Amino acid sequence: MPMGMAPTAHVLWSRCMSYSPTNPDWINRDRFVLSNGHGCALQYIMLHLSGYDLTLEDLKQFRQLHSKTPGHPENHVTKGIEVTTGPLGQGLANAVGMSIAYEHARAMFNKDDYQLFDSYTFVMCGDGCLMEGITSEACSLAGHLGLGNLILMYDDNKVTIDGETELSFSEDVRLRFESYHWHTQVVDDGDHDTKSIEDAINTAKSVKDKPSIIIVKTTIGFLSKNQGLEKVHGSPLGADDIAAIKQKLGFKTDEFFHVPHDVHQFWQSQVATRSEAEQKWNGLYDRYKRDYPAEGALLDRLLVHGLPEDWKNHLPVFPFGKADATRNTSGKVLNALHAILPELIGGSADLTPSNKTKLEKSGDFSKHSRIGAYLRFGVREHAMFAICTGIRAYGLFLPFSATFLNFVSYGFGAVRLAALSEYQQICVATHDSIGLGEDGPTHQPVEVLSMLRATPNVLLFRPADGNETTGSYICAVEHRYGPSVLCLSRQNLPFLANSTPAKVQRGAYVLEDAKEGTPEIIFIATGSEVSIALDAASLIPLKARVVSAPCLELFKSQPLEYRRETLPIGIPVVSIEASGGLGWEKYSHHSVAMPAFGLSAPYEKLYEEFGFTGPKVAEAATAFIAKARLISNSFGPLRIHYE
Repeated sequence: MPMGMAPTAHVLWSRCMSYSPTNPDWINRDRFVLSNGHGCALQYIMLHLSGYDLTLEDLKQFRQLHSKTPGHPENHVTKGIEVTTGPLGQGLANAVGMSIAYEHARAMFNKDDYQLFDSYTFVMCGDGCLMEGITSEACSLAGHLGLGNLILMYDDNKVTIDGETELSFSEDVRLRFESYHWHTQVVDDGDHDTKSIEDAINTAKSVKDKPSIIIVKTTIGFLSKNQGLEKVHGSPLGADDIAAIKQKLGFKTDEFFHVPHDVHQFWQSQVATRSEAEQKWNGLYDRYKRDYPAEGALLDRLLVHGLPEDWKNHLPVFPFGKADATRNTSGKVLNALHAILPELIGGSADLTPSNKTKLEKSGDFSKHSRIGAYLRFGVREHAMFAICTGIRAYGLFLPFSATFLNFVSYGFGAVRLAALSEYQQICVATHDSIGLGEDGPTHQPVEVLSMLRATPNVLLFRPADGNETTGSYICAVEHRYGPSVLCLSRQNLPFLANSTPAKVQRGAYVLEDAKEGTPEIIFIATGSEVSIALDAASLIPLKARVVSAPCLELFKSQPLEYRRETLPIGIPVVSIEASGGLGWEKYSHHSVAMPAFGLSAPYEKLYEEFGFTGPKVAEAATAFIAKARLISNSFGPLRIHYE
């Protein structure tokens, strides 16, 4: 691919894209995403030639430890890389998010006399990207929304790792994308015909009401002895083959990592031209802020992801003694946030009434209205998460997504890449346990919490009531370097006496302590099971402490002294969570957890069936302590005490 798509890359970087090598984060730059990230050698070469901070020595360190040129593009490693790509199709879905963010920025800030935002989103992909299901989800939505600034260049080389594409892929890609409502073009000779490539890109730029795909027919491993064969996909070319290719192209066969003087001079002139574009834009922006000071002040804040000084004071606090599902309190907090954070944009995967995510003071983002901040993702969980990553990668907005917790596993590949890319998004994940009831085990998550907690850079929140819900949102807004997943109940939960939004930032805290002396047992619980822990504490014939743990990742990050104060060494700890128990061994000596998949029944009967009631938890804890004391009188330190 780096050889077959080199003519397209040359045309794109030298004639068609607007960017600033001296300021890779310039907000009005054209975005480029390499969805088929295994071809990143081409992208690194183009970044080097076009003046980014990537030297020849960096190119020599391709795929080496701690280099700027890893084996797939990683946005937090290499300047000029917009998003981390590798798993195929993800980058294309990210680009759809970037295009949405661009259209929303235009609607928020452009004026008749000030076109601040006028860029394009370019994507390069191969056959593998188009086979992945996430691509169908994302491209279908892009066509539905008429994202006219999105231009996809498809490397149609008829080869995958297994061999010729006809082994597994025989659809008519052009007709497929026409059915998605995309504008389509074909370049028949992508190996030589740079004029047709440029004309196709310029035509795509002129189409404002549809995304565009340019099918570029190329030869994989162009000019090598195995050109057109799968052998050149993942294997280095031999020395004799490299020498022969250089000879065909007029290069010296004994020169390596060499850029001819005239080529170097050409690209140096491009650097100056690109930097001038940014300087011209900066002058435009200065005049814009003079004429539109309110919009300019907001954009200044969004450019640095700043927050209003008193934003937390505008969020709801919920009174003790009432009850509500945390999905409902979440909806109230989300709308309060949107009222003070206009950068908030997102939506639900066709579950708006269940997720409670509708933004009351915003219309929908649609083909006909770009100012709306609510996205109707449809039943497209995987693309939804990846699109939100792209929205964040664009650089201005705070995206949120919503589905049932169990269906986060449908789109987990995108959640993982958001975490790897260190891109923020808030995932509203309702129906978070067997407490959803009658829909049964297909909808009841028992392994998803463990999966998310095992993923670096993800904060997982399971609030016990309305105030912990508010606190979870506060922490999620402040967690800049990865996704936050808010796991929310379908069933009503009581608002607790001692919960506050501020306590959530500690991850876990003492909600209710033994009335006299040192506790003899500690119950630690999350979400809907916290009130059950309080019931168990009132029933067990031991002095009991109850710890609410809305976010174990935040608790793990607390000072050792605080962790030992909350869960002292030598006191038995019993965890309660209506999910699988994997991972709780760090925090407890015994877990009351789901032993298997759930069942279909009203949630009250399920909680009784699986032992999640105050009396049953008290009984289980008493039996555990009695059994443990037959073996030893001591309860050792938990792993969190010494990690």
